[in-house]
Amino acid sequence: MRLHQVWAVAVAAILALNGAAVAEVTVSHSNDPTSLMSSQFASLFGAEHKAVGALPADRVQKLVAGPPVTAKKSADKAATYGVTSPQLVQYSTAWLAGLPQPQGDAQWDCLRTALYFEARGEGVKGQFAVAEVILNRVDSGVYPNSICGVVKQGGKGSCQFSYTCDRARDVMANPQAADIAGRIARVMIDGAPRQLTAGATHFHTRAVNPNWSRSFAKTASIGAHMFYRMR
Repeated sequence: MRLHQVWAVAVAAILALNGAAVAEVTVSHSNDPTSLMSSQFASLFGAEHKAVGALPADRVQKLVAGPPVTAKKSADKAATYGVTSPQLVQYSTAWLAGLPQPQGDAQWDCLRTALYFEARGEGVKGQFAVAEVILNRVDSGVYPNSICGVVKQGGKGSCQFSYTCDRARDVMANPQAADIAGRIARVMIDGAPRQLTAGATHFHTRAVNPNWSRSFAKTASIGAHMFYRMR
Protein backbone atom coordinates (compact mmCIF):
# COMPACT_ATOMS: atom_id res chain seq x y z
CA MET A 1 0.00 0.00 0.00
CA ARG A 2 1.36 3.44 -0.90
CA LEU A 3 2.27 5.86 1.90
CA HIS A 4 -0.51 8.36 1.38
CA GLN A 5 -3.07 5.54 1.24
CA VAL A 6 -1.85 4.13 4.57
CA TRP A 7 -1.99 7.55 6.19
CA ALA A 8 -5.51 8.13 4.80
CA VAL A 9 -6.77 4.81 6.16
CA ALA A 10 -5.12 5.46 9.53
CA VAL A 11 -6.54 8.95 9.91
CA ALA A 12 -10.00 7.82 8.86
CA ALA A 13 -9.94 4.96 11.36
CA ILE A 14 -8.79 7.17 14.23
CA LEU A 15 -11.39 9.83 13.43
CA ALA A 16 -14.11 7.20 13.23
CA LEU A 17 -13.13 5.72 16.58
CA ASN A 18 -12.90 9.12 18.19
CA GLY A 19 -16.38 9.85 16.92
CA ALA A 20 -17.59 6.59 18.42
CA ALA A 21 -16.01 7.47 21.78
CA VAL A 22 -17.76 10.83 21.83
CA ALA A 23 -21.12 9.37 20.85
CA GLU A 24 -20.89 6.50 23.31
CA VAL A 25 -20.03 8.22 26.62
CA THR A 26 -20.07 4.96 28.61
CA VAL A 27 -16.75 3.80 27.09
CA SER A 28 -14.22 3.71 29.92
CA HIS A 29 -10.73 5.25 29.65
CA SER A 30 -9.19 1.99 30.79
CA ASN A 31 -10.70 0.25 27.76
CA ASP A 32 -10.43 3.17 25.27
CA PRO A 33 -10.15 1.61 21.75
CA THR A 34 -8.64 4.81 20.30
CA SER A 35 -5.69 4.59 22.67
CA LEU A 36 -4.97 1.02 21.59
CA MET A 37 -5.39 1.81 17.91
CA SER A 38 -3.18 4.88 18.16
CA SER A 39 -0.32 2.88 19.60
CA GLN A 40 -0.79 0.20 16.94
CA PHE A 41 -0.71 2.74 14.13
CA ALA A 42 2.35 4.43 15.65
CA SER A 43 4.11 1.07 15.62
CA LEU A 44 2.97 0.36 12.06
CA PHE A 45 4.14 3.73 10.74
CA GLY A 46 7.48 3.40 12.51
CA ALA A 47 8.09 0.04 10.87
CA GLU A 48 7.03 1.32 7.46
CA HIS A 49 9.26 4.39 7.80
CA LYS A 50 12.28 2.16 8.49
CA ALA A 51 11.39 -0.11 5.55
CA VAL A 52 11.02 2.79 3.13
CA GLY A 53 14.24 4.35 4.37
CA ALA A 54 16.12 1.20 3.46
CA LEU A 55 14.89 1.25 -0.16
CA PRO A 56 16.97 2.66 -3.04
CA ALA A 57 15.99 6.17 -4.18
CA ASP A 58 14.67 4.95 -7.54
CA ARG A 59 12.40 2.44 -5.83
CA VAL A 60 10.98 5.14 -3.54
CA GLN A 61 10.32 7.32 -6.60
CA LYS A 62 8.38 4.49 -8.24
CA LEU A 63 6.26 4.01 -5.11
CA VAL A 64 5.38 7.70 -5.07
CA ALA A 65 4.65 7.84 -8.82
CA GLY A 66 2.39 4.79 -8.78
CA PRO A 67 1.96 2.16 -11.50
CA PRO A 68 3.18 3.12 -14.98
CA VAL A 69 0.69 4.07 -17.70
CA THR A 70 0.62 1.50 -20.46
CA ALA A 71 1.38 2.45 -24.04
CA LYS A 72 -2.24 1.87 -25.03
CA LYS A 73 -3.58 4.11 -22.25
CA SER A 74 -1.06 6.77 -23.15
CA ALA A 75 -2.11 6.65 -26.80
CA ASP A 76 -5.79 6.78 -25.84
CA LYS A 77 -5.20 9.86 -23.69
CA ALA A 78 -3.22 11.55 -26.44
CA ALA A 79 -6.02 10.95 -28.91
CA THR A 80 -8.63 12.26 -26.46
CA TYR A 81 -6.68 15.39 -25.64
CA GLY A 82 -6.08 15.99 -29.32
CA VAL A 83 -9.79 16.40 -30.04
CA THR A 84 -11.01 18.16 -26.91
CA SER A 85 -8.52 21.02 -26.69
CA PRO A 86 -9.43 24.03 -28.89
CA GLN A 87 -5.76 24.83 -29.41
CA LEU A 88 -4.99 21.37 -30.79
CA VAL A 89 -7.91 20.95 -33.21
CA GLN A 90 -6.77 21.67 -36.75
CA TYR A 91 -9.20 22.00 -39.63
CA SER A 92 -7.05 20.22 -42.18
CA THR A 93 -7.00 16.87 -43.94
CA ALA A 94 -3.40 16.36 -42.80
CA TRP A 95 -4.38 16.63 -39.13
CA LEU A 96 -7.36 14.34 -39.59
CA ALA A 97 -5.21 11.78 -41.41
CA GLY A 98 -2.92 11.59 -38.40
CA LEU A 99 -5.73 10.44 -36.10
CA PRO A 100 -6.60 6.76 -35.49
CA GLN A 101 -8.73 5.04 -38.12
CA PRO A 102 -12.30 6.01 -37.20
CA GLN A 103 -15.03 3.59 -36.31
CA GLY A 104 -18.21 3.78 -34.31
CA ASP A 105 -21.82 2.85 -33.78
CA ALA A 106 -25.01 3.77 -35.63
CA GLN A 107 -24.89 7.38 -34.38
CA TRP A 108 -21.39 7.84 -35.79
CA ASP A 109 -22.54 6.34 -39.08
CA CYS A 110 -25.50 8.72 -39.24
CA LEU A 111 -23.25 11.73 -38.67
CA ARG A 112 -20.61 10.73 -41.22
CA THR A 113 -23.32 9.98 -43.79
CA ALA A 114 -24.93 13.39 -43.21
CA LEU A 115 -21.57 15.13 -43.58
CA TYR A 116 -20.82 13.24 -46.77
CA PHE A 117 -24.09 14.05 -48.52
CA GLU A 118 -24.64 17.53 -47.10
CA ALA A 119 -21.14 18.97 -47.10
CA ARG A 120 -18.54 16.82 -48.87
CA GLY A 121 -18.07 19.59 -51.44
CA GLU A 122 -17.04 21.97 -48.64
CA GLY A 123 -13.62 22.34 -47.08
CA VAL A 124 -12.80 20.58 -43.83
CA LYS A 125 -13.89 23.60 -41.78
CA GLY A 126 -17.24 23.68 -43.58
CA GLN A 127 -17.83 20.03 -42.76
CA PHE A 128 -16.96 20.60 -39.12
CA ALA A 129 -19.46 23.45 -39.09
CA VAL A 130 -22.28 21.24 -40.40
CA ALA A 131 -21.39 18.66 -37.74
CA GLU A 132 -21.75 21.40 -35.13
CA VAL A 133 -25.26 22.19 -36.36
CA ILE A 134 -26.34 18.55 -36.08
CA LEU A 135 -24.89 18.12 -32.59
CA ASN A 136 -26.33 21.46 -31.46
CA ARG A 137 -29.74 20.21 -32.51
CA VAL A 138 -29.23 17.00 -30.54
CA ASP A 139 -28.51 19.08 -27.42
CA SER A 140 -31.17 21.73 -27.97
CA GLY A 141 -34.18 19.99 -26.46
CA VAL A 142 -36.22 21.14 -29.47
CA TYR A 143 -35.09 18.42 -31.87
CA PRO A 144 -34.66 14.65 -31.42
CA ASN A 145 -32.04 13.76 -28.83
CA SER A 146 -29.97 11.50 -31.06
CA ILE A 147 -27.88 12.12 -34.15
CA CYS A 148 -29.85 9.67 -36.25
CA GLY A 149 -33.10 11.20 -35.02
CA VAL A 150 -31.94 14.68 -36.03
CA VAL A 151 -30.67 13.86 -39.52
CA LYS A 152 -33.68 11.70 -40.38
CA GLN A 153 -36.31 14.06 -39.01
CA GLY A 154 -39.11 15.10 -41.33
CA GLY A 155 -41.44 18.06 -41.09
CA LYS A 156 -43.88 20.15 -43.12
CA GLY A 157 -43.90 17.72 -45.99
CA SER A 158 -40.12 17.61 -46.37
CA CYS A 159 -36.98 16.44 -44.61
CA GLN A 160 -34.64 18.49 -42.48
CA PHE A 161 -31.73 17.04 -44.46
CA SER A 162 -32.74 16.52 -48.06
CA TYR A 163 -30.56 13.49 -48.79
CA THR A 164 -32.70 11.38 -46.45
CA CYS A 165 -35.82 11.69 -48.59
CA ASP A 166 -34.59 12.26 -52.15
CA ARG A 167 -35.31 8.61 -53.00
CA ALA A 168 -31.70 8.10 -54.06
CA ARG A 169 -29.54 5.35 -52.62
CA ASP A 170 -27.21 6.69 -49.93
CA VAL A 171 -24.04 5.21 -51.37
CA MET A 172 -20.81 6.98 -50.45
CA ALA A 173 -19.05 6.42 -53.76
CA ASN A 174 -16.07 8.66 -53.01
CA PRO A 175 -13.84 6.74 -50.55
CA GLN A 176 -11.64 9.71 -49.73
CA ALA A 177 -14.57 12.00 -48.98
CA ALA A 178 -16.21 9.23 -46.92
CA ASP A 179 -13.01 8.79 -44.92
CA ILE A 180 -12.79 12.51 -44.16
CA ALA A 181 -16.46 12.61 -43.14
CA GLY A 182 -15.94 9.61 -40.86
CA ARG A 183 -12.92 11.21 -39.20
CA ILE A 184 -14.73 14.49 -38.62
CA ALA A 185 -17.74 12.62 -37.22
CA ARG A 186 -15.51 10.69 -34.83
CA VAL A 187 -13.69 13.81 -33.64
CA MET A 188 -16.92 15.72 -33.03
CA ILE A 189 -18.67 12.88 -31.22
CA ASP A 190 -15.59 12.44 -29.04
CA GLY A 191 -15.98 15.99 -27.79
CA ALA A 192 -14.16 18.42 -30.06
CA PRO A 193 -15.15 22.02 -29.18
CA ARG A 194 -17.89 23.57 -31.29
CA GLN A 195 -16.15 26.84 -31.93
CA LEU A 196 -17.08 27.69 -35.51
CA THR A 197 -20.79 28.48 -35.58
CA ALA A 198 -21.64 29.98 -32.16
CA GLY A 199 -24.39 27.48 -31.40
CA ALA A 200 -25.97 27.39 -34.87
CA THR A 201 -28.90 25.04 -35.39
CA HIS A 202 -29.61 25.88 -39.05
CA PHE A 203 -27.71 26.44 -42.26
CA HIS A 204 -28.40 26.96 -45.95
CA THR A 205 -26.36 27.46 -49.09
CA ARG A 206 -25.72 30.92 -50.51
CA ALA A 207 -27.80 29.95 -53.54
CA VAL A 208 -31.06 30.14 -51.58
CA ASN A 209 -32.71 32.56 -49.15
CA PRO A 210 -35.28 30.67 -47.04
CA ASN A 211 -37.93 32.59 -45.14
CA TRP A 212 -36.85 31.24 -41.76
CA SER A 213 -33.43 32.88 -42.13
CA ARG A 214 -34.99 36.30 -41.61
CA SER A 215 -36.13 35.45 -38.09
CA PHE A 216 -32.96 33.69 -36.94
CA ALA A 217 -29.67 35.19 -35.80
CA LYS A 218 -26.89 34.74 -38.34
CA THR A 219 -23.80 33.33 -36.61
CA ALA A 220 -21.29 32.42 -39.32
CA SER A 221 -20.52 32.22 -43.01
CA ILE A 222 -18.24 29.33 -43.97
CA GLY A 223 -17.66 28.22 -47.53
CA ALA A 224 -20.93 27.97 -49.42
CA HIS A 225 -23.03 27.86 -46.26
CA MET A 226 -24.65 30.44 -43.99
CA PHE A 227 -25.27 29.46 -40.35
CA TYR A 228 -28.02 30.60 -37.99
CA ARG A 229 -29.15 30.17 -34.42
CA MET A 230 -32.73 30.28 -33.14
CA ARG A 231 -33.35 33.47 -31.14
